[in-house]
Amino acid sequence: MDERKAEFQATDVRVPVPGAPETDGQTATGAVPRRPRKSLVREYGEAIVIAVLLALVIRTLVVQAFTIPSGSMMDTLLVGDYILVNKFLYGPEIPFTEWRLPGLRSPHRGDIIVFKYPQDEKRDFIKRIVATPGDQVQIRGHDVYVNGNRLVEPYVKPGPPPFAHSGQAYCGYAYGCDPTRVPADSYFVMGDNRDNSQDSRYWGFVRREKIKGKAFLIYWSWDSDRHWLRWWRLGKYIP
Repeated sequence: MDERKAEFQATDVRVPVPGAPETDGQTATGAVPRRPRKSLVREYGEAIVIAVLLALVIRTLVVQAFTIPSGSMMDTLLVGDYILVNKFLYGPEIPFTEWRLPGLRSPHRGDIIVFKYPQDEKRDFIKRIVATPGDQVQIRGHDVYVNGNRLVEPYVKPGPPPFAHSGQAYCGYAYGCDPTRVPADSYFVMGDNRDNSQDSRYWGFVRREKIKGKAFLIYWSWDSDRHWLRWWRLGKYIP
């Protein structure tokens, strides 16, 4: 029985009829022809396309790089700092939609965030959250009070004494001079350089869906005035 079976298997070779097309991609000897190798240009092209797609996915959903163009966050962030922003932490926005993926946590007081500027959403701003939804915030001179308690802010750049008017510190801000309640799903943000920052004191609150992510790392820092690299800032973690 084994010999007959072996004989059948050995002779079970499809031999094409002369002039008839071959089937199953096999030759008369049963061998599968080799596929032609991809050209070097095609291999490099495919690798580049894959790399670009991965970069776009990472940039859209995980991490994005930004540059600091102004001194509103001095001395925490300097002009010419290049930072990385964690977009995954709060839940990234799905491109071309208003939907977001679930985040790891919500924004907290003290987080430095990048967001769409409420008065021109084509521009990105970076500020620090000082009050969260439902908090009551009030500005008194250089001090910020949240829910009646003065915030301890060692990161704030010192400035000159506030202008005195009728014996009291004068407050000319649009928001925060009087106790102000932060709306639901919104945040009150300020720059660390309080005397040189356009922030929630002037234009109001930042909506949750306008927040892009949390700054977490300085990966490059260039002083364009002195034309040198601030090497001691490279790799600096932003809490």
